Parts: sequence; structure tokens; C-alpha cells
Amino acid sequence: MNFVEELKWRGMIHDIMPGAEEQLAKEMTTAYVGFDPTADSLHIGHLVGVMILKHLQNAGHRPVVLIGGATGMIGDPSGKSLERNLLDEETLRNYQAGIKKQFAKLIDFNSDAPNAAIMVNNYDWMKDMTFLDFSRDIGKLITVNYMMAKDSVKKRFSGEGDGMSFTEFTYQLVQGYDFIHLYENYGCKLQLGGSDQWGNITTGTELIRRKLGGEAYGITCPLIKKADGTKFGKTESGNIWLDPRYTSPYKFYQFWLNVSDEDARSYIKIFTMLGREEIEAIIAEHHEAPHERKLQKTLARELTCMIHSEQEYEKAVEASAILFGNATADALKNLDEETLLQVFEGVPQFRVPRTEIASGIAFVELCTTAAAVFPSKGETRKLIKGGGVSLNKTKVTAPDQTVGEADLIAGKYLLVQKGKKNYYLLIAV
Repeated sequence: MNFVEELKWRGMIHDIMPGAEEQLAKEMTTAYVGFDPTADSLHIGHLVGVMILKHLQNAGHRPVVLIGGATGMIGDPSGKSLERNLLDEETLRNYQAGIKKQFAKLIDFNSDAPNAAIMVNNYDWMKDMTFLDFSRDIGKLITVNYMMAKDSVKKRFSGEGDGMSFTEFTYQLVQGYDFIHLYENYGCKLQLGGSDQWGNITTGTELIRRKLGGEAYGITCPLIKKADGTKFGKTESGNIWLDPRYTSPYKFYQFWLNVSDEDARSYIKIFTMLGREEIEAIIAEHHEAPHERKLQKTLARELTCMIHSEQEYEKAVEASAILFGNATADALKNLDEETLLQVFEGVPQFRVPRTEIASGIAFVELCTTAAAVFPSKGETRKLIKGGGVSLNKTKVTAPDQTVGEADLIAGKYLLVQKGKKNYYLLIAV
């Protein structure tokens, strides 16, 4: 596989430094992407970098995952207006362990292949370096004029944000020093990153040239945005995380399932490992019947299986069918409590004394007296007569139908449904 050609057709190249393609064609090349450890999990905003490293390894080259323990303490000025919080070393190591666990599912670190990936943390080589050492060995190599000419710096001095601290100003030198370290210790000749990193990457290649007389290269990919121009990966409730503790597999699946057609067309190339012909066929099929959402369904399946598992994907599909489709009572009863609460997050909830359910209660009493699901017994009877009420996905046929403990889902819940879209969750307490 030709790494650059693969990225090109996927729309994943923004800038490429002269000589980079020739270097990749010449030999197995070591390349790195930096990730700042801002949590013990990656989120989908990191996925572009992950996928680039996955394609790099598939093409026979060696990926280096650089955890920015030192640089993450400073804050990169590229496209941001705030500095980051200082992390203590214990927190940093915990974050790194969590991130490596996620990477290990996607990239080969453990085989004896010559291109097995490695993970490094720049805190390890920066922590003992003194300011005087850094100023003497690195600072003198690059002029302030050179640093000021970078777009990421110019933007901050032209009124975007509150100016820039000295710490942030030196960021490109610190990142450039990472490239020197990886070049000298791992033979790393290529840095990969988002288009906002171009200035930092070129500073690194310039430092290698001036300090070591070596040749190094950079390739960047476009920053991913939604078709409407808003930021990719953010929702009203925040980031979409890869760790199921922060974003459930169901919510993760739903995120991809709900992207627009236009976004799905680009995301399926960027975020899946499907081949060109298969993707083109899926796009054509989607075009013929857009209402079937073939693109979104494929995207959601590929991503959920890759990040979580096939089992979690199947659970997410089942859960979606319960909320949006014609799922059966059996499917509802098979849901575990966690998934049930994720699916029905935000629907009206009512607490019902368990004693009333244990002794058996008429449905009409349950939904009016025990819990104010419906305004009156008369209206409840009318809805039941019209066939518009279900309990646990089964039509209620008689107002006096008895509801008991055997009806509880996960020993605790009852799901009342009015019409197609109105759900009410009753919780036995």
C-alpha cells in the first residue's frame, strides 16, 4: 500500500513537504503523531491522528505515538486561546496508561514485526532538562523573526485571544526538540499532524537541519469540520469519548448514525478501513435510497465495532430498535440496566412504591394514582381502547390488566408508551 496515495483518496492530506513521498518510497520510515494527555481517554477528535498511524503501519512503516506529557503542560497556541493546566506526574502516567490501552486495540505495539508501534512520553526527556540547557542547545538555533512568522503565532498577536505568554511562544521550539529527540534516538524522519500543526512541524524539520544536518519531513491532514462549518466531535453534552465510562457504546453508535449525508460521505473515508471500491459502492447505494441511511449505518457499525466490539455494536442496534423501531418485549427484557437508562435518558421518569407492584396493581391505577403518567383514569381507558398504549412494548388491552413484579425489567423498571414516540419510565423503589 502506498501511504500517501491512500491518504490522498481519503481526503486526508492538506500539506506535504517536498521529499516526504520519496522518503516513504525509499525505506521503512518511522513517523510520529503527538497527542496531549488531557484525560485518560482519547475522544473522536483524536481519531484522525489514530487512523493516520493505522494507515502508516498498514503501509509497512513504523508509527510512534508521542504522549505530550511535557508539552501538554504548556498548551499549544495553535487555534487555542487558553493555556492548559499543569498535571502532576502520577496523573500524567495514569492518563498515558489509559490512552495506550485504547491505542493497543487499533495499532500493533506487541508483535516482533520491524514496524511494531512504540509509545513515548516527551516528559521523560524534558523533565531533567534545565532552562539554560534548552536556551543554549535549542533556543539559539531559531530566530524570533522565524518564530513570529508562523500563522499560529501571528493570529494570537493580532487580537485572537488574550495575547500569548512566553511559555506558549516557545511551544514550537519544545515540539521541535521532540522531533530532534525522536530523530536521534529512533531514526524518526517524519512528523504527521493536523494542518494547524504545520508551523510547529516545519520548525522541527528546520531544527534537525540546523543542529544535526539531517533531513526530516512533515505531512498534515485537514482539520475535520462538519458540513455546516461547526466543530467536529462536539455535542451539547461535550466530547464523544472512546472510553465507555465517559461515552456509552450506545451513544457512540448514535453519534455516527445521526451525522448528515454530506458528513457521512467524508467520514466513511477518514474513519474506517474500508477500501475505495467498497466505499464508492456504499455511497452509490446510499444515493439511490438515502432514506435507508446506508452510509450512516455502515459508518456507525464500522466505528462501534472498531472502538468497542461487535457485541457492543449489536447491543446498540437492539437498543436503537427499542426506541425507534418495532422491537419486541423480549428485546426490551434482554437490555441490561445501564443500556436501558442510556436509551431512555431524558424521558419522563416516575417513582412507584415497590410494595404496590408486588401486590399487583391495575394498569389504570398504576398510570394515574401510583404515577401521574396520564391525567385521568378516563383518558387512560380511552387511550387503551384506541390501542395507543403499551407496557414493556406489549399493547395494553384492558384498563384493569394487572401489573406485578414479573413485569419489571431488570427487576426495577416498567416502560409505558403512548403512541409511537412518547415514553415514560416507571421505577420501582
